[in-house]
Amino acid sequence: MGIDWLNGPLAKPSSLHREEALVRQGQLTKPPGSLGALENIAVSFCGWQASATPEVDPVHIVVFAADHGVVSAGVSAFPQSVTVEMVKNFSNGGAAISVLADHLQARLEVVDVGCVTDPGPLAAVVSARVSNGTADMSRGAAMDDDQLAAALTVGRKAALRGVESGAKLMIGGEMGIGNTTAAAAVGSVLTGLTPTLMAGPGTGLNAAGVSHKATIIQQALVMNRPERENPLDVLKKVGGFELAALVGFYITSAQQGIPLLVDGFIATSAALAAVRLRPELIDWMLFAHLSEEPGHAALLAAMDAQALIDLEMRLGEGSGGAIAVPLLRMACTLHSQMATFSQAGVSEG
Repeated sequence: MGIDWLNGPLAKPSSLHREEALVRQGQLTKPPGSLGALENIAVSFCGWQASATPEVDPVHIVVFAADHGVVSAGVSAFPQSVTVEMVKNFSNGGAAISVLADHLQARLEVVDVGCVTDPGPLAAVVSARVSNGTADMSRGAAMDDDQLAAALTVGRKAALRGVESGAKLMIGGEMGIGNTTAAAAVGSVLTGLTPTLMAGPGTGLNAAGVSHKATIIQQALVMNRPERENPLDVLKKVGGFELAALVGFYITSAQQGIPLLVDGFIATSAALAAVRLRPELIDWMLFAHLSEEPGHAALLAAMDAQALIDLEMRLGEGSGGAIAVPLLRMACTLHSQMATFSQAGVSEG
């Protein structure tokens, strides 16, 4: 399966509309810069959409679900069966992201990239299974070349479905017991930080459990020797199917000119891999929130990125991204609907 599409050109934000948006921000009835990051968000959307009146909606959320062989090494506080059980919960509308998507009137799609157990046909779940979970990275590569290509392509197809639905904002989420271990391994390689600094509690490990997780990650790095300068090699050796799918999702969205709102620790590890593959991708990304996972700040710093909010969340599923959507909506509404000094008859400073 070919992945030459990864190298296809990304869309270019309109510099003209960005400049015009900056001028308008300076004319609105407020002190310059007083709306802080909301001003930057609005200007970015103007450039992304080549529009003076940017819009956030429709929002397209995709949760990629997959399992990890490394769970057999005792890196999670929850059993692997939870992954497929949560996929069913998504389908039934009972998960946090299901509730949030419904509240936002966002389109939610769940993609089974490789749960260890096939859940069978489910409403609102796309079956795109690469395999029954990855191999145990502490004993060898998490996946082979064909599986990596297949997972990347799953993400691409999900993004294209979002484009077909008319999406103006994409959010990628994930579900998979053990995936904080894979994300920490990927992040450790790409940032150069030790597994001890990158590993966190995930679903609720205690201090001893976190230490064991770091040891297993270090074992996987020694075993596989992933190449830091080759993000695809890193994904193949110590990543996960849902991480690879997110990479394909991110790159394809930017190729199609759709901005991305990146969720927490796991989604950001995939974002870093994608940005290392395509550095210009960063121009299409906003980062929703700062996860409680200790390695998240380092992942953001590696891209010189800042999170919009910090609510001490660490759920995943794309939930942090969904929580930040109202901020983006308000930023665009303020930009389009506030009066200028001349319109309001207010004296400028």
